Amino acid sequence: MQEGKRQLWRGVVASSGNQTPLSAKELERDAAKEALLLAIADAGGVDALVSGNEDKVGRITVGEKLLVLERLNPTPRPTTSPLLEGLWQFKWAGARSPGVIAARTLLRRFPSVLATIKSINIIILDGTTKATASLKLFNTVETSVTLSTKLIAEGPTRLKEEYVEGVLASPSVLESNIPSQLKGTYGQLVAAVERLPNPVKEVLASGVKVPLTGTYERLLLISYLDEEILVARDESGVPDVLYKLQPAIPVIEPEVTIVPEYVS
Repeated sequence: MQEGKRQLWRGVVASSGNQTPLSAKELERDAAKEALLLAIADAGGVDALVSGNEDKVGRITVGEKLLVLERLNPTPRPTTSPLLEGLWQFKWAGARSPGVIAARTLLRRFPSVLATIKSINIIILDGTTKATASLKLFNTVETSVTLSTKLIAEGPTRLKEEYVEGVLASPSVLESNIPSQLKGTYGQLVAAVERLPNPVKEVLASGVKVPLTGTYERLLLISYLDEEILVARDESGVPDVLYKLQPAIPVIEPEVTIVPEYVS
C-alpha cells in the first residue's frame, strides 16, 4: 500500500518540479500499480493465500486490477531484461508458486495459531531463483524453507522453471525473546547440542537438503515487468505478483594490466 502511494507522489512531484514531467502513460502506469497494491492488501495479500483464507471477492478485484496493469507493460522482452534480476517479495501468488509451496511446507509443520509467516521472498539471478519463506514460532523460534529453481528463457515472454533443491533450515532461537522462566531450560538444550559429535552438529547447522531435480517444472508467462513490479502467470493463467526490494548488484570485473614482456 505504501509502495503505491509513493509511486503516485513521484508522478506529482516530477510533473510540478524541475524534473522532466512524466508522460500520460507513465502516470497511468503508476496509478494502475497503486490500485493493484491496494487491492492485494484489501484481499489479505499472500498471507491469506498461504493460509487458505483469501477473500473470493478480493481475488476477483485483484484480477481486474492486474488486467489493467498488464496492458501497460513497458518491457517487451522481459525474460532477457536485466530488470528481472534482484530480490523480490511475493505480494500475490498462485498455489504452485515456489514461494507459496515453501510457506505451506512450514505451516504444515506447525499449528497456524502458534506460527506466523514473516516473509516470502525470492532472489532471481543468472537464470536461477531461490524462494525463501521465513516463519516465527512462539515469537521466539525462527526457521525457513528455501526452494531453488532454474529458469530457461523459451521466448521473449515465456520461461520454463525447473525445481532443483529444497532446504529446510535449522531453527534459530531469538534469545532476547525467551521468557525468563524458560531460559534455564534453553541453556540446558544449548549445552546438550554442544556435546553432540561434530558431524551431527554440522548437519543441524546446514539444515536438511532435498534434491528436486527432475521432479517438477512449469511454464511461466511474464505479463508485466518494470523496475518495481513483476507479474508472471503459469500455464493455467494464475498470477504471481512480486515487488522488488533490491535490484541485482552488478559484478565489476577487476581491471587487468598487461605488462609487455621484457626483451633483453
